[in-house]
Amino acid sequence: MKILDKYLLKTFLTTFTTVFVILFFIFILQTVWLFISELAGKDLDLLMIIKFLAFSMPRIVPLVLPLSILLSSIMTFGNLAENYEFAAMKSSGISLQRAMRSLTVFIILLSIVAFFFSNNVIPYAEYKFINFRKNIAQVKPALAIAEGQFNDVGFYNIKVNKKTGDNGNILTGITIHKKSNIGDGSKTVIKAKDGELISSEQSSILQLVLNNGYYYEDIVPKKYEDRSKMPFAKSSFKKHIINIDLSELNKTDVTDESVANTNTMLTVTELNYTLDSLNKNIKTEILSFSENSNVRIGIPDNKKILKKEKNKPFPDDILTLYTDQEKLDILKIASSNVTSISYSIDTIKNELENKQKNINKHILALYDKFVIVYACFLMFFIGAPLGAIIRKGGLGLPIVFAILIFITFHFINTFGKRIAQENGMTPFMGAWLSSFILTPLAVLLTYRATNDIGLINMDVILAPFQKIIKKIFPSQN
Repeated sequence: MKILDKYLLKTFLTTFTTVFVILFFIFILQTVWLFISELAGKDLDLLMIIKFLAFSMPRIVPLVLPLSILLSSIMTFGNLAENYEFAAMKSSGISLQRAMRSLTVFIILLSIVAFFFSNNVIPYAEYKFINFRKNIAQVKPALAIAEGQFNDVGFYNIKVNKKTGDNGNILTGITIHKKSNIGDGSKTVIKAKDGELISSEQSSILQLVLNNGYYYEDIVPKKYEDRSKMPFAKSSFKKHIINIDLSELNKTDVTDESVANTNTMLTVTELNYTLDSLNKNIKTEILSFSENSNVRIGIPDNKKILKKEKNKPFPDDILTLYTDQEKLDILKIASSNVTSISYSIDTIKNELENKQKNINKHILALYDKFVIVYACFLMFFIGAPLGAIIRKGGLGLPIVFAILIFITFHFINTFGKRIAQENGMTPFMGAWLSSFILTPLAVLLTYRATNDIGLINMDVILAPFQKIIKKIFPSQN
């Protein structure tokens, strides 16, 4: 039996490795396509591109690994069934479950590795990936300015004719358009013969030192009739320094959401700690709002009532204790309080919903680390019996089944998590919805493959129609 286990394991590993490498390469190309705007036109050297791709690779593994297991399982067991090797095993008394035993052990080990990879490597790579994109100009600021074109850098549009120096920080033929603070175009133009970019990884400020240039600024006269003359001020300089905030250099590269979405950078322990803090924070905010609302609702001059009518019972209509003017004041205060509190409730409601969505994202990130473990088992116990049933190897029919099943899994998983983020269902259900739906399929396929039942029992489908035909045409029996 050890020979059989080695043979099955070797066959599966060969197919799995080949499929994993091919699919990984395809997804890497997709990543390059998605971020081509960040790689093109910035004179990135080979090392920077390799770092960019290396930091983005780990996030692909949760997609590639289950699909690779599914496809390699279908191909491996499909080849064995197509070549009648399973028939030989069964004739020797070896069941499908026994044939899958060694591969099941391998899938268990692979799932454990996948969990540690998802819990440790992916968060670290995600952190490095986002910060690499965000700080690409701080690492090598000259990359943000391409030759021969205007580059949008914060409040400036910068164009240089040529870049020299070891890091491309020596600039020649510089033209700068400074944007107006009130958004009515560019009122200032700076031209310089040459200049230099000076930066430090420890500083958030980039210095652009300009040499031998001119400074032009449009002047807007107060009198409308003088504006047609288009007056401007001109000055020359030997040296002029412009300080640029580095956070503006990659403003278009990294969205606020991607920077704020730090749940993907945390391990299980860190996620549990963060969730505990977030839950305490939202409970404290609810309690604080409730107490503040109770204080604001209070009616003034309650002491006056108690003092005035200390020994008498309160009347049914407490407003009879006040004069008409006092009643009017009380009603105005009550109306103002209702409006104010209603506005506060709407505001706090939106804030709490956003905080709850953030909590949901962290819970989903926590469950995702365990979903990938179960997905490896699920795809194996779908692929292996399915391959034994369809009895087709190669890349034809198996890849069709694999793509259909994986797209279904990925679509349901994405759909469930999106709904869970918006409080449409619990994060637990959102994260595990695809697994719950496809698990019965795995059980059904394993049962049918074990009992040598085809993928579809045509007799069950055709039997009702045969009965109807016999009733309509009894003479043909």
